[in-house]
Amino acid sequence: MSSPVTLDRREGPYGEVVLRRRAEHFEIIANGTFLMDTSDGRSERLLVDAAMDALPEEARAGASVLIGGLGVGFSLAHAAADPRWGRIAVVEREEAIIDWHRRGPLAALSGAALADPRTVILHTDLVEYLRTSPDTYDALCLDIDNGPDWTVTEGNENLYAAEGLASCAARLNPGGVLAVWSAQPSADFESSLRNAGFSGVRTEEIPVARGVPDVVHLGIRPA
Repeated sequence: MSSPVTLDRREGPYGEVVLRRRAEHFEIIANGTFLMDTSDGRSERLLVDAAMDALPEEARAGASVLIGGLGVGFSLAHAAADPRWGRIAVVEREEAIIDWHRRGPLAALSGAALADPRTVILHTDLVEYLRTSPDTYDALCLDIDNGPDWTVTEGNENLYAAEGLASCAARLNPGGVLAVWSAQPSADFESSLRNAGFSGVRTEEIPVARGVPDVVHLGIRPA
């Protein structure tokens, strides 16, 4: 494996974020923790597709989606490629990551999606936005940590507990879908979803080359 080359390193209000290139792929590192890279993208695309597929068929055309975490842009690009999504909002708290997509090396991945009139980028903290915003969506696709049991930032664990899940439910229209990406399955999080009142709770797996599969946890806000 080739050694990574650091392209940008910034200190922000939530710590350090780094963009690296390893061979032809890009990597994002936050506070020394690997977040994601551009080597695959299957799980980010499944996150969006699983949310759409969980919606009632009659609600899919023109559905609205909130993507939590811009990352390397796979989820946004995949959502923008699907004409069924009527409104696409992306919450990203790191100004550096937004810059890398708008003016930096990641623009090649997300440029067309950012230019799509359905897309809006919200530069804010996801947990705070979910708690305070009056906006509602048909689907929430969240990918800001390595999973409910492996958070990147102290305080994010509240998102996966009762208070955070109540905020998620409040941002969903009746019958809306919550989809949460994780680097490993979490039976405890499935229980938390059920305890928070979500129905149809299930976990979809994405096979990986080594180790446990990536997963998407799904729950539906009852109509």
